[in-house]
Amino acid sequence: MKIKNLIITALAATTFVAGANAQSTKNSTIKTQTMETNQIHYRNIKANGLNIFYREAGPKDAPTILLLHGYPTSSHMFRNLIPTLSTKYHVLAPDLPGFGFTDMPDHTQFKYTFDNLANTMQAFIDELGLKRFAIYIFDYGAPTGLRLALANPEKITGIISQNGNAYEEGLSSGWNPIQKYWQDPSLENRDALRDFVKEKMTKFQYFEGVSDPSLIAPESYILDQQTLDRPGNVEIQLDLMLDYRTNVALYPKFQAYFREHKPKLLAVWGNKDPFFLPAGAEGYKRDNPNATVKFYNTGHFALETHAKEIGQDVLEFLGGLPK
Repeated sequence: MKIKNLIITALAATTFVAGANAQSTKNSTIKTQTMETNQIHYRNIKANGLNIFYREAGPKDAPTILLLHGYPTSSHMFRNLIPTLSTKYHVLAPDLPGFGFTDMPDHTQFKYTFDNLANTMQAFIDELGLKRFAIYIFDYGAPTGLRLALANPEKITGIISQNGNAYEEGLSSGWNPIQKYWQDPSLENRDALRDFVKEKMTKFQYFEGVSDPSLIAPESYILDQQTLDRPGNVEIQLDLMLDYRTNVALYPKFQAYFREHKPKLLAVWGNKDPFFLPAGAEGYKRDNPNATVKFYNTGHFALETHAKEIGQDVLEFLGGLPK
């Protein structure tokens, strides 16, 4: 009997160890799969004749969110947001033409207009075969992304606007020199904007309205400035500043889109942005009953200081969106 009990005990112990090992292996596999899913991949694809650099993370069978950056940055601005979103979503963050690591053809060879930025992003989503996706739009990414929404209303599952303006009341007096250039695109008025692409103004955009400057990572504005300083890039940026007037002209069409399609929309807004005022965020609620506005005590580049809060708010917002 003692020998029998010893055998039973030994078998039970072996079964327990085997079960524990199996569970450990399963947990390890799940952890490894999760880590692989959350890894950011750095890719390139041809679209509209250009080599487009983009960041990709998250499970490809999950709902997709397209992140569109603004001036003077690149997909690098989303570096702290992507890991949060990719836990549940397929995240794509391309660099626009002339920005980041995407091709930067000379402005005499490639037309730097917002229509053409949108055309390039249209080619990008077509090349990737995206059928349904939400858009996260910021600054220059807003008129680019909203053009995509006008052209593909059936594809848009939701919109997150981070200081992505679509209302004239959202434009601050900081736009006055650029608006002067719109009204009179003379060489004199063009040259008057060259200081806008210099380091002092780039740092101003990052630090203005930020209560704790130590939260601003130096690589953010340094990388931006290095790309601005590339030969020929100043002319590209001046072309885009002139063409920005077409975005303001499209505001009524964007607003009509909000009224007609009523996309679920979340505005996440740095309330001390020196260029896009809080009134621009509030405007969304006037035209879209499905719009929610959240303000953060920061400036233009809200993700530099509030990535964690914005990430959680976006996850909560996206949770109710269809695939």
